[in-house]
Amino acid sequence: MTTPAPTAPATQLGAAQTSGAEPYYIASDDEVAVFEQCHAHQLAVMLKGPTGCGKTRFVEYMAWRLGRPLITVSCHDDLTASDLIGRFLIHHNDTIWQDGPLATAARLGAICYLDEVVEARQDTVVVLHSLTDYRRTLSLEKTGELIHAAPGFQLVVSYNPGYQRMLKDMKPSTRQRFVALDFDFPPREREIEILMHEGAIDSGTASTLVSLAHSLRSLKDRGLAEAPSTRLLVATARLINGGVPLRRACYVGLVAPLSDDDSLVGAMRDLVNLSFA
Repeated sequence: MTTPAPTAPATQLGAAQTSGAEPYYIASDDEVAVFEQCHAHQLAVMLKGPTGCGKTRFVEYMAWRLGRPLITVSCHDDLTASDLIGRFLIHHNDTIWQDGPLATAARLGAICYLDEVVEARQDTVVVLHSLTDYRRTLSLEKTGELIHAAPGFQLVVSYNPGYQRMLKDMKPSTRQRFVALDFDFPPREREIEILMHEGAIDSGTASTLVSLAHSLRSLKDRGLAEAPSTRLLVATARLINGGVPLRRACYVGLVAPLSDDDSLVGAMRDLVNLSFA
């Protein structure tokens, strides 16, 4: 016997998150107001920016601000349309339908966040099209059901254009279905404030870490693939707060994750030593 289960929960790829606690987020521009308008007018949103600059935290904050459940999916090369939409599963002696995270979000009126969407296969991304225009529908071909997205549903995707432009990109027919918001690392004073709050360190140490990060980011011109992110700075700050010596915390929290190239690592270690001389 085959039993559809249209209200099945999201798969392990993305579970609905609702929280009464306000996520810590400091706006850099008018992104909050623009996102609110996109949500009010049922527009999909694309977040573009470097790894670890706050895109995911922004989505978490907006879901809290708008009072909507959030379902997050981390995209990868093996992500299939069935992973997003759903599939039939064997349960005891029965076959039941299990909604995927995208179908669950559409039913719940949740925000569905696809992180690093260009990592997914192009044939997988195509299933998003009918949810990003006036139709706001999702077809479950295996069950014959057509889901009409509930009020409050919104699709949000993100990617890092600097890293992925040469490797993968989104089709123009897909890109033009989104309102795009550009993100970057926070301005100096705001990044210091973030480190003080998230890493629980003093303003002097936070200021030195941010200055170090700016110096390390300049090494992108010397072959550094990824600039040190605000996320890495927060991790380093937490190590310092936990008692790890300053230079050691910077070596393991900032330098080691960025490169295995001996010359680059050496240059970064020199910058650490100069910063905390």
